[in-house]
Amino acid sequence: MENLIFSLNATMPIFLLMVLGYIFNQVGIFDEVFAARMNKFVFKIALPVMLFQELSIADFSESWDTKFVLFCFVASLISILIAVGIAMLIKERSVQGEFAQAAYRSSSALLGCAFIQNIYGQAGPSALMIIGAVPLYNIAAVVILNLLKPNRGYINQETIKKTLKGVITNPIIIGIIVGLIWSLLKIPQTVILQKTVSCVATLATPMGLMALGASFNIHKAGKNIHLAFGCVFLKLIGFAAVFLPIAVWMGFRKEKLVAILVMLGAATTVSCFVMARNLDHEGILTSSTVMLTTLLSAFTLTMWLFVLKTAELI
Repeated sequence: MENLIFSLNATMPIFLLMVLGYIFNQVGIFDEVFAARMNKFVFKIALPVMLFQELSIADFSESWDTKFVLFCFVASLISILIAVGIAMLIKERSVQGEFAQAAYRSSSALLGCAFIQNIYGQAGPSALMIIGAVPLYNIAAVVILNLLKPNRGYINQETIKKTLKGVITNPIIIGIIVGLIWSLLKIPQTVILQKTVSCVATLATPMGLMALGASFNIHKAGKNIHLAFGCVFLKLIGFAAVFLPIAVWMGFRKEKLVAILVMLGAATTVSCFVMARNLDHEGILTSSTVMLTTLLSAFTLTMWLFVLKTAELI
């Protein structure tokens, strides 16, 4: 019951922020132009600053575990390839990119620290999980959303060039790289810098969630609801069912196993929607998946935690 209450406390405020954004749009407080500008701010400023903040203050030298980082990377890579492979089977080409991204990309950075801290009192391996998974998540998302655009033509040299440019200039990728370099060089941060970065980073989640809710179209969402539920199954059940037994077999326990669970089975991150909209995708399938996985993950994560706890693995 405690795990259920914790999961609900973690996920319901997120879901309610999306509902608020939808309500604000319906009553005229938000409009499409305002929601689009909020998305642009979150994508170009708030999310990169949030990732920089999380990575720049992490001390990887003391807690480094190569096997754990490699497992997170390989499991994420295989999950991405599975999601892309399934997406390519979808007849409606305009949603292939959204399906692939929404099916694999977890809110690992946000939920990882919270879950591990709640259970064990310290964030610990969540930083290493972020290193193994989050940069790959974002680089793959830029590539997938560029190559699988709704109005795409054939993949040629110009398409590849634009995709590579999109990866290099993507604000989220820049935020991750600068954060990693900052951490590795152990550059000190003044109190003024820390507080400023923290204030901007804090805006990412609430603004992104409300912009998502404001952009949500319940009528359009209905036409691809079966695809949204396909994403939900992969994100909350499928990947965890495949890779958690492998993680157990490889000897991961306690904090590291919880970090892997969050990486595999957490809700689809709101940054999926932000990135999809900013890379010329409609975003309806993504927003539906984010809302559904956010609502249902409270129960699926509780189920996984119960299974691992019963097996005395955490």
